[in-house]
Amino acid sequence: MTLYVLRKSFFNHCLKISKKNEVHEGGRWLQMCRSKTSAPKNFCDYESMRRTYNIRVPQRFNFAKDVLEQWETKEKNGQRSSLPALWWVNDSGEEVRWSFEELGFHSRRLANVLHQECSLERGDRVFLILPRVPEWWLVNVACLRTGTVLIPGTSQLTARDICHRLQASGAKCVITDETLAPLLDTVASDCPSISTKLLLSHRAMHGWGNLTELMGKVSDDHVCMDTRSDEAMTIFFTSGTTGSPKMTQHSHCSYGLGLTVNGRFTFKALEHCLCAGEPINPEVMWKWKELTGLDIYEGYGQTETVLIAGTFKGMKIKPGSFGKASPGYDVQVVDEDGSVLPRGQEGDLGIRVKPDRPFSLFTEYTGEPERTAECFRGDFYLTGDRGMMDDEGYLWFIGRADDVILSAGYRIGPFEVENALIEHPAVAESAVVSSPDPVRGEVVKAFVVLTADYKSRDHKELIQELQTHVKTVTAPYKYPRKIEFVDHLPKTVSGKIRRVELRKKEWGQQTSKQIWK
Repeated sequence: MTLYVLRKSFFNHCLKISKKNEVHEGGRWLQMCRSKTSAPKNFCDYESMRRTYNIRVPQRFNFAKDVLEQWETKEKNGQRSSLPALWWVNDSGEEVRWSFEELGFHSRRLANVLHQECSLERGDRVFLILPRVPEWWLVNVACLRTGTVLIPGTSQLTARDICHRLQASGAKCVITDETLAPLLDTVASDCPSISTKLLLSHRAMHGWGNLTELMGKVSDDHVCMDTRSDEAMTIFFTSGTTGSPKMTQHSHCSYGLGLTVNGRFTFKALEHCLCAGEPINPEVMWKWKELTGLDIYEGYGQTETVLIAGTFKGMKIKPGSFGKASPGYDVQVVDEDGSVLPRGQEGDLGIRVKPDRPFSLFTEYTGEPERTAECFRGDFYLTGDRGMMDDEGYLWFIGRADDVILSAGYRIGPFEVENALIEHPAVAESAVVSSPDPVRGEVVKAFVVLTADYKSRDHKELIQELQTHVKTVTAPYKYPRKIEFVDHLPKTVSGKIRRVELRKKEWGQQTSKQIWK
């Protein structure tokens, strides 16, 4: 077997499929007369899904052994369709398609490289920093097979980010490509735990083992590790929106089984759209619906939790709400004592963990027992977010617990103010934080990135215009009394706004750029 790349115009192929139900008008594709909907394959509606959701966690579980190998066997016996296990397409239209047999063949070889060539043992940690190429998934599966713990990192990490992750995790092996290898070499001397460096490249590089060459030297015969369900499978570093990134450990069941709640769909064209990561502005949802004819289904989750809640297929969409609790989770809004609040009241979003802790919840913040303990209050795990639940059980995001602004006795969530601002054509992006005030204690301040058409406008006039706009869209007391125009907003490597950085700037060092109103 060989890894092969098919070159063809994949975009044009997909376009032909998608145009069957669409017409072109003014340079935009408008969905018209849709003939079918994308029904999920493992549930018919939200209530039935909650009633029937009952996953039994086995004592031992390994996704590579208990799922991928089973599909490989069925494929060999002609008991499943010819749909690929992996279908990868890049921006140039290059494709890689692997059957389950091919995925097993390559991943077993890579597992032997990790075990035989790199001398990695069960529980050792592997730091993976690659773009989303097919080998990224191979490393994932190979780590499952060997019982090593995968630590994925985005290719946007800086040398400082990489050094912190390697030192904190004690990773023994790093895997990257020739673009990022020089960056890793600059910090390797400060990371004594590293014993092996593997390079995905067609060229040799001093000090690095060539992954492709090594895979060609080893056998494709490998026996998958028989891991416990609660055994460490992967460690994700949090995005660091409120402080230094934490190592969030997941087990073979919390991730391997926990993600089953997301649903299974079969598509022949774009039929289902979802979003997660940061709350989506209703304005964006409306514009997307106008241009595509498709709704956006919003989900809410964390590195620690997989999917906490969502607007599942078939549910009524309430713009601004992220839906209802996922099956397997009892999500409530609680007060400072951990007691459940009445519907309609703002509080801390929590997941019930007593008497039964959900299996899909993370294991711990590795090496930080105090920070792990801080996440729990009474019978609940606290997400760190503020929210409320309406009379229909829909959950609404207000803001991170430490992002909520207390001004003259009023509690103001930044998201509502940002939603109001984004509706104005001058605003490309905004972030709202608290700012010190001698009378009110703190006030709302907005950092605003202007759209191109408004950058030359008089700033004082534009500030007044934006303040008036917010007063008309939401409660007047929520309007930003301070506005600062910036070229960009500070963000994590995953694209989340670091409001904590802006808040520290406000409370730590005042600048002359501030506009008071």
